[in-house]
Amino acid sequence: MTTSGEQRRRGEPVRGVEGERSWGGMPPWLPRAMVLFLVLVGLFQLADWAFRQLIDLFVMLLVAFFLSLALEPAVDRMAARGVRRGVGTFLVFVAVGVAVVGFLAALGTLLVDQVAKIAGDLPHLVDNLIGWVNRTFHQELSLGELQKRLLKDSGTLETYVQQAADNVWGVSSTLLGGLFQTFTVGLFTFYFTAEGPRVRRTVCSLLPPAKQGEVLRAWEIALAKTGGYLYSRAVLAVVSAAGHWVMFALIDLPYSAALAIWVGVMSQFVPTIGTYLAGALPVLVALTLEPVDALWVLVFTVVYQQVENYVLHPRITARTVDVHPAVAFGAVIAGAALLGAVGALIAIPAAATLQGFVGTYVRRYEVATDPRIDRGEQRRARRELRREAARRLRRMVGGDGG
Repeated sequence: MTTSGEQRRRGEPVRGVEGERSWGGMPPWLPRAMVLFLVLVGLFQLADWAFRQLIDLFVMLLVAFFLSLALEPAVDRMAARGVRRGVGTFLVFVAVGVAVVGFLAALGTLLVDQVAKIAGDLPHLVDNLIGWVNRTFHQELSLGELQKRLLKDSGTLETYVQQAADNVWGVSSTLLGGLFQTFTVGLFTFYFTAEGPRVRRTVCSLLPPAKQGEVLRAWEIALAKTGGYLYSRAVLAVVSAAGHWVMFALIDLPYSAALAIWVGVMSQFVPTIGTYLAGALPVLVALTLEPVDALWVLVFTVVYQQVENYVLHPRITARTVDVHPAVAFGAVIAGAALLGAVGALIAIPAAATLQGFVGTYVRRYEVATDPRIDRGEQRRARRELRREAARRLRRMVGGDGG
């Protein structure tokens, strides 16, 4: 007869004194499962912490990768002519840097001059503001009284100055961090561009031969779409800058070249709101001189935008980045929600790459004519048939009458 102790050692159920079934202790696999669960939870928390700490690095690598895709076609052309890839990448970087510095210098000159003009006109503007307040609210304010009140509240002003100083320190720290991130992105971009073939070979060496062709195909699509997006935007920016420069020169707007460059760059390389930011600055500059000129600038900007959307943009981007406007708008919103301004900038080339890659593998079938699909088209076709029949009838009646 088997005793209860032997049953407990074997893990078999035993009956107690009252006849109830019970288990003779903890199952042997439960402690190991609990330890394994705790280890997995710890590893997950560690991975989550590491990912959060490295998210900025991942974003910089992503930006550098897309920038290298945009710059690599130019380097490939130079390499095909015998130029070493490192030297070609350096020359491309110098050209881009000169363009960026020239753009910032032109805008800096415009900003400094406009600030100096506002500072020179500040007393006159303050007098006009005081007169408007007195007329509107029936007050008797004067510049001397305002100065006394400001001196009386010197403690408050001191507090504001201290807060401004603290904000300047914070802005300085942010600026230094931004410069470091820019340097990091530039360094990775240079490496990805100059060592493009080696990077692709390294990535493919980690995959089986059956997957290497798919990765290279996706890489080529991304290279073509991103480079095409950048170059098409650059062409549109040049055309936009030239057209606006002619308009600004005709109305004798100050700094017409700098404002035209601002409009061209902002309207093409800042998604969604770039057009509005581009047109706002020249309108404000024109308002300081002549309100009628501001109206002309606004009208020309709106008209040119329509011409660009319906004439220039489809023709220039038809062979480079063929993305529907609705898809591009949705991609920008999704990119901004995921990665902020960086995601908004790379959203359109990423969407074009995904669309091109999916289009390569998704099989499409011919759709038969169905009234449930093209309802409006069928009505339009019937109207055209009725109009053609009416024209033929008029010609027949006119011929008989002749």
